[in-house]
Amino acid sequence: MPNSNRPSGFSPVQYLNGAPWNGQARLYSIAAAYAASALAIGDPVISSGSADANGVPGIVIGAATGALRGVIVGLGSNEGVIANINNPNSIIRPAAAQATDWYAMVVDDPNVLFEIQEAAGTVQIAATEMGLNTQAVQGANSGYLSGWQLQSVTGFTPVVTATIQLRLMGLVRKIGNGFGAYAKQLVKINVHELGTGTGALGV
Repeated sequence: MPNSNRPSGFSPVQYLNGAPWNGQARLYSIAAAYAASALAIGDPVISSGSADANGVPGIVIGAATGALRGVIVGLGSNEGVIANINNPNSIIRPAAAQATDWYAMVVDDPNVLFEIQEAAGTVQIAATEMGLNTQAVQGANSGYLSGWQLQSVTGFTPVVTATIQLRLMGLVRKIGNGFGAYAKQLVKINVHELGTGTGALGV
């Protein structure tokens, strides 16, 4: 049975030691003037280099290369009310300047592993590429969840290079998921603002 096509960006699932993700995240701000990109739950982000008036550090959308700060798991138009993955009333932060700062809860622990859907391509990631480093690609959000996906081999061939952003950790173990287009893969942020990237070993 083919994998279902349901991109939702990065979803935290467990820690590097095998423990389930415990829901912990840190508060970040999104400057009112920020207009470069929409932000949604599941989007990767980087530090903006600034903070709000109360000292809450700022974030902007991440890229397929360079260090990441983490992944958005909660988002809202004020600090007191931040919707999360379990709240269907959440909306995206639009790609336009806003009247006030927005706020996000970000999983910024470099030891968290994330589930992400692999994009469709002529060549898909195979079992022989587990443990290598790769990257994601930005896609349009659904109006609620992120549209980011993991690059297929057609988009980026996994390599051992330490400066590549994501580490392939294996297929997500669940019924109906297998190698091929739209496979749900488990990844670790290899190039993290709070950690150091490493080259793939033993391959």
